[in-house]
Amino acid sequence: MAGVCILGATGTIGLNTLDVISQHPDKYQVIAITANQSVERLLQLCIKWSPRYAVMVDANAAEQLVTHLNALNSTVEVLSGVEGLVTVAQLPDVQMVMAAIVGGAGLLPTLAAAQAGKRVLLANKEALVMSGHLFMQAVRDTKAELLPIDSEHNAIFQCMPAHFQQVGQLDRLGVRKILLTASGGPFRKTPLEQLDRVTPEQACLHPNWKMGRKISVDSATMMNKGLEVIEACWLFNTTTESIDVVLHPQSVIHSLVAYIDGSVLAQLGNPDMRTPIAHALAYPERITSGVEPLNLIDVARLDFEPIVDGQFPCLQLAYEAMRIGETATTVLNAANEIAVQAFLDHRIQFTMIPKLIENTLANITIRKVKTLADVLAADTQARVWATEWLDKLQ
Repeated sequence: MAGVCILGATGTIGLNTLDVISQHPDKYQVIAITANQSVERLLQLCIKWSPRYAVMVDANAAEQLVTHLNALNSTVEVLSGVEGLVTVAQLPDVQMVMAAIVGGAGLLPTLAAAQAGKRVLLANKEALVMSGHLFMQAVRDTKAELLPIDSEHNAIFQCMPAHFQQVGQLDRLGVRKILLTASGGPFRKTPLEQLDRVTPEQACLHPNWKMGRKISVDSATMMNKGLEVIEACWLFNTTTESIDVVLHPQSVIHSLVAYIDGSVLAQLGNPDMRTPIAHALAYPERITSGVEPLNLIDVARLDFEPIVDGQFPCLQLAYEAMRIGETATTVLNAANEIAVQAFLDHRIQFTMIPKLIENTLANITIRKVKTLADVLAADTQARVWATEWLDKLQ
């Protein structure tokens, strides 16, 4: 029975992971679950799953959880802070770590899991966006397993030759191009001149997927796809020139891999995150996920559209940051997190998100990445600059 640690257990990915695990109680044991401040939700998960450890990042929330669990005579041990996240990610009894903490906050525990040689189920794309070189080096040094959970990267993984991780260079395997599909989000058909007036509530209404608010906004701006381009470069040891993004509004084809012989392999399925989660949990075997089988007759048609110039400036910014390299992608991610939160707080318009990111990239010196400290310093500097820029707008 494999021990599982779920970083971000109360989020969409975390809950879907628990749903898949519930269908296979003979295969997986939940050792540790974590959350940021959601005391009541993590408490209910502790009652249902009886993990050995529960982590609340917020110290006050951890104290509240301890009080509730003591009243129930629970044996769950509560830890707190980033140190608690790192501890449970490296537990000897944990073989698999679901890295599902949203944003830069997930970097340290996800990197810790890789450094401990775990099977890392990577839903936190920021770990690679912020520190791709360091993260991949840790995977190689410890022989950790890195399996992507994003539906697009999981699809690419499934369409790659079985030994692509050993060969390492896609052109030697006959791969011509990686095609990342994108739904286009809720504003795919919205005229550009109307985007100034869209609300956070509208931006969070994704047409196909149920996601958290931050990721939903990223999908609306297509920054989510930009971060996925960066992540794909690291996961599959390639460059931005080898990755194209194509709009596919049905979200049935999750991504494709084109080969030099003319073949194009695609992975299809209903838009449900339990499919890639089940794939990564059981790899290289297959297990049931609870997802309804895809009915191609019901789907009836699959549409594809090109991206119009200027339609998604955040996507272009992500491409440019990856081409620059070093700390540019860290700065991009930090500025985006500040901008998205400002939009969700009704402080800026939707169209100001890429402007804040662009200005931050233009005003922060990009430096070489030699250590994790370089990454964290760039992250902090970008957040401070972006916050000050926002304050000047008020």
